[in-house]
Amino acid sequence: MSEEEEDYYLELCERPVHFEKANPVNCVFFDEANKQVFAVRSGGATGVVVKGPEDRSPISFRMEDKGEVKCIKFSLGNKILAVQRTAKTVDFLNFLPDCPHLEYTQECKTKNANILGFCWTSSTEIVFITDQGIEFYQVLPEKRSLKLLKSQNINVNWYMYCPESSVILLSTTVLGNVLQPFYFRAGTMSKLSKFEIELPAAPKSTKLSLSERDIAMATIYGQLHVLFLRHHSRTSNSAGAEVVLYHLPREGVCKKTHILKLNRTGKFALNVVDNLVVVHHQDTETSVIFDIKLRGEFDGTITLHHPVLPARSIQPYQIPMAGPASVTSQSPVPCKLYSSSWIVFQPDIIISASQGYLWTLQVKLQPVVNLLLDKGRLMDFLLQRRDCKMVILSVCSQMLSESDRGTLPVIATVFDKLNHEYKKYLEAEQNYTMVVETGQSRSNPLLKRPVRTQAVIDQSDMYTHVLSVFTEKKHYLHELVIKTLVQHNLFYMLHQFLQYHVLSDSKPLACLLLSLESIYPPAHQLSLDMLKRLSTANDEIVEVLLSKHQVLAALRFIRGIGGHDNISARKFLDAAKQTEDNMLFYTIFRFFEQRNQRLRGNPNFTPGEHCDEHVAFFKQVFGDQALMKPTTF
Repeated sequence: MSEEEEDYYLELCERPVHFEKANPVNCVFFDEANKQVFAVRSGGATGVVVKGPEDRSPISFRMEDKGEVKCIKFSLGNKILAVQRTAKTVDFLNFLPDCPHLEYTQECKTKNANILGFCWTSSTEIVFITDQGIEFYQVLPEKRSLKLLKSQNINVNWYMYCPESSVILLSTTVLGNVLQPFYFRAGTMSKLSKFEIELPAAPKSTKLSLSERDIAMATIYGQLHVLFLRHHSRTSNSAGAEVVLYHLPREGVCKKTHILKLNRTGKFALNVVDNLVVVHHQDTETSVIFDIKLRGEFDGTITLHHPVLPARSIQPYQIPMAGPASVTSQSPVPCKLYSSSWIVFQPDIIISASQGYLWTLQVKLQPVVNLLLDKGRLMDFLLQRRDCKMVILSVCSQMLSESDRGTLPVIATVFDKLNHEYKKYLEAEQNYTMVVETGQSRSNPLLKRPVRTQAVIDQSDMYTHVLSVFTEKKHYLHELVIKTLVQHNLFYMLHQFLQYHVLSDSKPLACLLLSLESIYPPAHQLSLDMLKRLSTANDEIVEVLLSKHQVLAALRFIRGIGGHDNISARKFLDAAKQTEDNMLFYTIFRFFEQRNQRLRGNPNFTPGEHCDEHVAFFKQVFGDQALMKPTTF
């Protein structure tokens, strides 16, 4: 990856939805609820093709050309199609297996009203938005008719729908800056508190001053927000445009909570990706991101935020060549980013009708690591992202590496933040378990098991991806701790450290304890207990001890379990000789001579034991007279 490419923290998805580009014969529509693109040729007479990011196969059908299509959308689940062709009516067509496949029509109830558009709120519920109010209907596909559930009269300039929260926002009053939200759920329509958008300056005329282009609705961190793009007049002292966030609760008043400072003017577009507000700037062909969870400048009611990172372009994108393999050998075409033909939809959709593509916008986390140098802030940012685990672990690994080592306070800050997330999850999990076990969950049907997000990093994650590289070095640290405790006669503390696993069990640690037996006799048993806890087989324990040159300890261990009559003399003599300690070799040699005498009545080694070289070595060092003489009775 080149250095430049590492800088792009936004990208278009790899596999966009490709549709027939808009032209005089083909009209393109987008349905925000189902995330589907409709390509309608000749009013539908020569075909309608419907595609979405999740759809494995597109839906294709034809319908009678009854005039220009103004709006076309499927109900949730693609069961019923609704098409608006006139200002007064909406036509319906069933796509259900057992329902008649004939069109039926619904006219808006309000006299002299014009339908601005419609929104499906479920598989059989639809809302007509007119310039004089809203009408909420239930569609009865078997009867090919609609039933009015509720309506509300209100002057409407334009409307906006947020399918994730089932809220429709209506622009009302002459200036258009009083917004009235409605919430829809299971056949009910609720009116939420209306609120006023503060315009940059008192308008001179009494014409519509708030455009729907400057408003967006999106769920950020689980809460519905209305985003207002406020273009400051160039004559004022302001440093540029800003995005004002209003929190729109289900109950209570809508409040202005955050201001995102853009520090520039011009044409902007908004997306929300992974709880980040992305602001695209057409003039400079760059984008910036804001995270309202990060600390900003708080004045008691509103938090002021600046971009998290420097402005960057979306990563350059190559349009794949469609067609047979023989044709696609030609190189892909670079896509014109920030094109004036781009249309942006919430939360993360970008459509180019002229090129025939629908993309979802994505955040790349790895480049953020190089751009956000404050590790504490970087961790606050990463912990809120959806796919953060591997990037966080890579940051931890990098901080502990020799080339890019962080200072101890920085490392401590990062680990504190990770521990805080882990503790929060563990406590939620414990509370949930307690409620379930005590039977309180029956009285609270909404109780849900806490979700383990990628921000929950436990010891095994940290060990596997970060600390395992240090395992070879870990026992040196333990060795230092143990030797220091022994040196200061702090045997009780050593006991406690082992008992409560402050010093975690390991074979090198067990061998170290065995070597301390002469200074602290209980160390022998502590060592054996540890090896047993590690499920080490007896012969493996012997091998471990011999490999650490703990020959006497190995012999004591094997005697302790009663296996000393069957062990290989040569193996122990080999190990003793490798220590280059002649007195140790003498002791081991004498032990096996005594064993031979006891078992066979003769101290000499048999040819099958292959100890000739060790006998020769013994004679060379200690002389023939040192060999044990057979005992006669």
